[in-house]
Amino acid sequence: MFEELLEGWDGEEVAVRLDRDLSTWMFVCVHSTRLGPACGGTRLKAYAEPGEALRDGLRLSGAMTAKSAVAGLPLGGGKAVLAVPNIPQGDRRRELFHRYGDLVRSLGGTYVTACDMNTTERDMDVVAERCPYVFGRSVACGGSGSSAPATATGVFHGIRASVAHAFGSPGLEGRTVLVQGVGAVGRSLAEQLAKAGARLKLTDTDQARANERAEALGAEVVVPEEAVGTACDVFSPNATGGILSQETIPELRCRIVAGAANNQLARPEDVALFGPLGILYAPDYVINAGGIIHLASLELLAEDQAKRDERLLGIADTLTEVFEAADAEGISAGAAAERIVERRLAAAA
Repeated sequence: MFEELLEGWDGEEVAVRLDRDLSTWMFVCVHSTRLGPACGGTRLKAYAEPGEALRDGLRLSGAMTAKSAVAGLPLGGGKAVLAVPNIPQGDRRRELFHRYGDLVRSLGGTYVTACDMNTTERDMDVVAERCPYVFGRSVACGGSGSSAPATATGVFHGIRASVAHAFGSPGLEGRTVLVQGVGAVGRSLAEQLAKAGARLKLTDTDQARANERAEALGAEVVVPEEAVGTACDVFSPNATGGILSQETIPELRCRIVAGAANNQLARPEDVALFGPLGILYAPDYVINAGGIIHLASLELLAEDQAKRDERLLGIADTLTEVFEAADAEGISAGAAAERIVERRLAAAA
């Protein structure tokens, strides 16, 4: 299965380590270093079999290439996946991240790691004990801390740009936004949307978390099974990817899809389904670039927070460029975003 996946991939290299002591497969997928070292988060997850973990890493690494390029950053795209039998804690978790740090260090800076699903800034502190190629360490350990708030802020700016394009004004007062997933990013996004006057609907697989956030923000709770088909102005996916498919997209009852989840489309070609339904789709790697912008701005480029915030606001400008190009050329927003990526990669070459 590994051979089949790799033969169909357009990236540069994959480092694989099977740690038998910890029953863990480690995959570091370097998709592109054309613009700079490949950068991407570390996903910690239990998979049914290792091929699924490799597939995740290959797919997500390509998205990171596009994300860094469209954000105008001097970084390539990569992703790491740690496939574990269960999420480790305590000493076992620390040992895992030490061994993972050794693997990243062995690549000599080709890949720079950061946080992703089920990993935190504290984990990056542990990785950094063995490896210098780490973004997103805690502030106490010399890093810039969690990138989740910046990701949420970028999505917030992107939603305003999407609303402006769809309705003629960026104002969110009275607009209904369904936030799917209220974890680190979704929670911060929901708070910003509520402050801007949006009517919120929240959903999460953790019902207690959804109820808690809804009570704090005066929002309505939607059960996860009904989220896709719930009427709203903006459907904002902020959990796992692959939820938008040829089966689910026709069920949407929204004008806009704009959220932080990576790889929201089950298949790239599914982006063509939005147009005939009158749905404006904000390409995920454009709108959710706030996290990598935060890390690159503060840790790689040594910029201050004001410059970082300026870059986050630029997500709205990029999305507006994408929407206008799509309208002018009669293509999908996804195709318009891909052209920006292609131009920037070609210029680097």
